Amino acid sequence: MAKKQVSMDEMLARTARFAGLRPSKQAFVDTRIPEYERDIFNVIGAGVTEDPEHKPAITAVEGFNVTYVGADPGKGAALHSHSTVEVFIAMSGRWAIFWGDEGENEIELDQWDVVSVPVGVMRGFRNIGDS
Repeated sequence: MAKKQVSMDEMLARTARFAGLRPSKQAFVDTRIPEYERDIFNVIGAGVTEDPEHKPAITAVEGFNVTYVGADPGKGAALHSHSTVEVFIAMSGRWAIFWGDEGENEIELDQWDVVSVPVGVMRGFRNIGDS
């Protein structure tokens, strides 16, 4: 059986260098409200951002998206829902993930912790760390 071959150019198109990523500060409507200010980095696929000018580093997605979010302490995202599962990975610091129609439930994540929020569930997040 022949194995698929991938050229160097094809692999480079599927490579994102963090140093080259440029964030959008207005990827979502709520980012215009001070407590929801955050930097959105589309790494793989456009995800669910509302900024049509914010292009992902890797466009070949095959139904999969990765977005990095950076927010100052006390800031994050307002309650929202998606027609996709949303997975949160705390890459640094401490984060709170809240969910429910009123955001009445909350889990705190430490660095490298992961939580997966199901389709259609109202969810939000905020940086509860000090950096």
